[in-house]
Amino acid sequence: MPELPRTLTRSWSSTLKLPKSTFPARVSPADQAKYLRRCTDELYAWQRHERPADRPFVLHDGPPYANGELHIGHALNKILKDIICRVHLGRGKRVRYVPGWDCHGLPIELKALQGEKDAGMVANGPVSAAVVRNKARKLAGKTVKEQMKGFRGFGVMADWESHWKTMDKEFEKRQLGVFREMVDKGLIYRRFKPVYWSPSTGTALAEAELEYKDDHVSTAALVKFPLVSLPPHLAQNPLLCDKEVSAVIWTTTPWTLPANAVIAVHESLEYTIVESDTRGYLLIAQSRLEYLQNILKEDLSVIVPSILGSELADRTTYRPLFKGRDAQAQPMIAADFVTADSGSGLVHCAPGHGMDDYEACASHGIAAFAPVNDHGEFTNEAMPIDHSRLSGKNVLGEGNAAVLEYVESQGQLIAQHRYEHKYPYDWRSKLPIIIRATEQWFADVGDIRDSAVKALQDVHFFPQPGKQRLENFVKNRSEWCISRQRAWGVPIPALYHRDTGEAVLSKDSVSHIMSVIDERGVDAWWTDDANDVAWIPATLRDASGSGYRRGTDTMDVWFDSGTSWTEIDGLAQDKGHLADVYLEGTDQHRGWFQSGLLTYIAHQLASGQTSVPTAPFKNLITHGFTLDEDGRKMSKSIGNVVEPQAIMNGTLLPPLKQKKGKKKQSENAVSVYDALGPDALRMWVASSDYTRDVVVGKQVLQTVNTSLHKYRVTFKLLLGALADFRMDRILPYDQLQKVDQIALMHLSDMVVASQKACDNFEFYRAVNAINRWANLEFSAFYMESVKDRLYTYGEDSASRRAAQTTLFHIYNYLQEVLAPITPMLVEETWEHAPEAVRSQCDHPMKRIISAPAPEWQSPALETDYQDIMAVHSVIKTVQETARGKKELGSSLQSFVHIVLAGENVTDSVLQRYLSELPDLFVVSSVTLSAQSEPVLSSIQNAEWHYMEQFELPSGQKGTVYVYTPQQAKCPRCWRYAVPESPTAEQEEEKLCDRCDEVVREFDANAA
Repeated sequence: MPELPRTLTRSWSSTLKLPKSTFPARVSPADQAKYLRRCTDELYAWQRHERPADRPFVLHDGPPYANGELHIGHALNKILKDIICRVHLGRGKRVRYVPGWDCHGLPIELKALQGEKDAGMVANGPVSAAVVRNKARKLAGKTVKEQMKGFRGFGVMADWESHWKTMDKEFEKRQLGVFREMVDKGLIYRRFKPVYWSPSTGTALAEAELEYKDDHVSTAALVKFPLVSLPPHLAQNPLLCDKEVSAVIWTTTPWTLPANAVIAVHESLEYTIVESDTRGYLLIAQSRLEYLQNILKEDLSVIVPSILGSELADRTTYRPLFKGRDAQAQPMIAADFVTADSGSGLVHCAPGHGMDDYEACASHGIAAFAPVNDHGEFTNEAMPIDHSRLSGKNVLGEGNAAVLEYVESQGQLIAQHRYEHKYPYDWRSKLPIIIRATEQWFADVGDIRDSAVKALQDVHFFPQPGKQRLENFVKNRSEWCISRQRAWGVPIPALYHRDTGEAVLSKDSVSHIMSVIDERGVDAWWTDDANDVAWIPATLRDASGSGYRRGTDTMDVWFDSGTSWTEIDGLAQDKGHLADVYLEGTDQHRGWFQSGLLTYIAHQLASGQTSVPTAPFKNLITHGFTLDEDGRKMSKSIGNVVEPQAIMNGTLLPPLKQKKGKKKQSENAVSVYDALGPDALRMWVASSDYTRDVVVGKQVLQTVNTSLHKYRVTFKLLLGALADFRMDRILPYDQLQKVDQIALMHLSDMVVASQKACDNFEFYRAVNAINRWANLEFSAFYMESVKDRLYTYGEDSASRRAAQTTLFHIYNYLQEVLAPITPMLVEETWEHAPEAVRSQCDHPMKRIISAPAPEWQSPALETDYQDIMAVHSVIKTVQETARGKKELGSSLQSFVHIVLAGENVTDSVLQRYLSELPDLFVVSSVTLSAQSEPVLSSIQNAEWHYMEQFELPSGQKGTVYVYTPQQAKCPRCWRYAVPESPTAEQEEEKLCDRCDEVVREFDANAA
C-alpha cells in the first residue's frame, strides 16, 4: 500500500494495520556468523541425537585433494552434497556426512619439497623418503585445515570433527586390510609389462591420471623393413627373384623403433607388392596404395596384386633396424587391431611400449623390451651396435630425432611429417607421457569386472548416461597398475630377495607387516634400518636375517581413495549399498567411482560373499565443470577466474582480459555484488543445471542476487503481515476467500514441484518453480490483491484472518522449500518470526516436511484463475493506455465494468467472484452485466473511459470498460468508495462505509 500523505498520517495511520517486522534489509556480518553456526554445526549435532537411527541417509564424500586453495569447482561439489543432505534431513532422515581428504600423491610431495627449497631448508639433490614424507604430511595437514574452514564457510552441514584423511593411521590400516584380501584372493600380481609412464614425474600412472591433449604434434614416419624370408609361393615368384622386398610401416612414435619385435598384419586384409623407382619393392595394404603414391609422388607398379594377410603371418620374417645386419630375423604376425583406415596396413609392434603390442607378442611368447629409463631417456640397450647414437637422449625430443636420422642414414626412411593428434599427458605435470614396460604391481580387474558391471544394474545414475560411461570404463579394463615409484603414500607391503629380486607378497607376509606398522607407524617402513629383521616374517628369515629387503613402491592414490568406503563399511542400506549417494565430477567415472566400485567388489568376493555383489553406492550423481560466461575454462592467466569468496563477500571481480583485436567492453571491467554470504554461492549452485558444464559470471550472479533479494523482500512482507498473528486465528480452508484458496493452490503447485525436483536431484527445477511463484503468483497476484484486507480491515475480522492464515501457510512452506538451498536466510527468518509462531511451530530445518493438503489442489480453482487472469490482463492493458495519457495514476483510481456475451451472467466465474474482484484487480469498483443490458450511464458520463474486448480460456467473450471513479477517495484506504458530498471539505473528512466501521470499532476498543 502506498505511503499515506503527511496530512493524513496523524488522522488515520494509527488505525491501519501496517506491516511491522524486525527483519532487516540486510544481514550484518555478526548475525551471519551466528546463523551459519546454527544451521550447520548445531543443526548437524541436533539431528544426530533427535533423528531415528533406523532412518539413516549416508552421503559418502569423494575426497578432495589436499593441495591448494578452494576454487569454484570445490564450491559446486560440496554445496550440491549439502543440499542433498538437507533435503533428506527434511524427509525425516538422520544424515551421516563425514568429509574426507585425499592426502597422498606426487603433487603434494613436489609442492612440499618446493616449499622447503624456496625457504632454503632443503639442498638440491636427492632427498630421503623420511624428509619427503615429513614435509608432505605437514603440507597436507595444513591444507586440510584451510580447506575445511573454507567448506564450512559455504554453509556445509557435516560431521567436521570426525573428518577422515587417507594419511590417517586408521584409514591406512583399513586400506592395507583390503589390499591383503585382494592378495589372498590372487588379485594382486607383479609383472614386467607396459604401463603409462610419466618421464616428468618418474612414476607409473593409471588411466585416471591422464589428460588427453587434442593438439599434440608428433613426427610421423613411413619406414621400410627389409624382408628376410617370404612364404614359399611368393619366394618362388620369378618377378621377385633376387629382389629385396621391404614391409612398409607407419608410426607416430619413431622412438619405439629400437624396441621393435614384430610387424603385424590383419589376416583378412589384402596386401600387394609394388615397385617404386626410388624405394624398390614395397609390401603394403591394397587399400593404402593410393596414400603411398601420394606420399612418394610417383605411380607405383603392381608386381604381386593380392596377398592375404593370413598368407604372410607366421611365414614371413624381416631384418630389425637397430641390432645390426647379423641380428636374428624377426617374425610377421597377425593381430586384430591392424586396420586399413590409416598408415600402411602393417603395424610395427614394440611390446615394451604398447599395450596391444604387448598382448599380441605375449601370445607368441615374445618378451617385452623397453630400452628407456625412468626419465624417458634411451639406455645403452636401445642400440647395442652404437651406444653413443641414442643413449641418454630423451625419447620425446632429441632421441626421436636421432632415431629418424639413423633410419634415414640406412636408406630405410620413406617419409616423415608433422602429425597433430590426441595424446595422453600427465595430469600433474601437464607434460606428455610414454608407454614403457617396467616391473609393476597390478590388480586383476578381469576377474571382477563382470561382477562389477552386474552390480551397477540396480544403481540409479543421474544423469542417466553416466551408467553407460562407467560400464564402458569397467568393461574395457583388464588390469590396474597400482604401484607408484614415490615416497609419499601407503607402501605396497612387498619384500624382495636381495640376490634374486624375487618378490614375496602373501596374506601372511602382509599381515606380519601390518602388525609392525600398527606398532611403529607407517613411516617406519622407510625410516627403520634397512636390515631390521622385524619386518621380515620368521618363515623368511635366514641365518643373517638380511635375505630380504623392503620395497619402496607406494600404492596408486586411486587405490587410497577407492577404499574410502571402508569408512562407512557396516552401514549397508537398501540392497546392500553402503552409501545412498556418491557425487563427484563427471571425470570420476574413470577415477574414484571406478576405483571405489572395483575395490568394494573385490572385498565382497574375497570375503566369500555368496550373494550377487553390490556397488558401494545406491545413487551415483555427476556434475560438469565450471566455465566462465563465454564457455571458457577458468584460468588465472586469462583473468577469468571467479573465486567463491568474491561471490559471498560481494567483492570486485577482476577485469576480464580482452582477446587480441577485440574492442574492450567497459561493462566487463568490474562486477560488484552485494555481500549475500554463503546463500549467494549456494543459490548459484542450486539454480544451475549441474549435469552439464556450469557457467558462472557477472550476468549469472546478477540473476542469483535478484532471486535472493526477492526472497528477502518476500519474507519481510510475510513477517510484517504476521506480526500480530496468533495460532488461534487460523481459519479452516472452507472459510477462506476464493483468492486465498487460489493462493494456496499456487503454493501447493510450487511446493509439490519443488519437492519432486529435489527428490530427483534436479535442484535448478526447484529454484525455477520457487522463482516463478515468488515473482508471479505471490508478488504480482496474491500480495497485490490482499494488501487492502491486511492493512485496512479490523484486526480480528474474518477477511483479515483468512489472509493471515494463507500467509502463515505460505511462510511455513517457503521456509521449508528454501531450507536446503538458502539455510542462512531461513535461519534468519526464524530469528525474526513472531513469538506466537516460534512458540507453536517447529524450527523450519527441524521439521519433517509433508505434502500440502490435498484440498489445496483444485482443477476447478485453476480454471477459475485462468479466466480471471485473462480479464485482469486486459484491464492492465487498458489502464496503461490511460496512464500514457496522464489520466490515471494508481490503479485504485479506476472503476471497472465487465460485459459478458450472452443473456445470463449468473453462472459466470466473474459473478461468483464478484465481491472479491476489486481486490483481485486492485481497483475501486467492479460491476458486471450481460451483453443484452444497456451500457451504464456512469461510463457514458465519465470524464474518461476506455474499452477492450476479451476472450476467456473457456471461450466466453466480453468487453472490459475502465473509467473514471464515480465516487470520492477514502482518506484511509484510498479506495474511491465514498459517496460524493456537497463540499470538498466534507469529502476529505468522510470515510468509506467499511473504514468508518473499522475506525468506530478501533475507537471503541481504545476507549
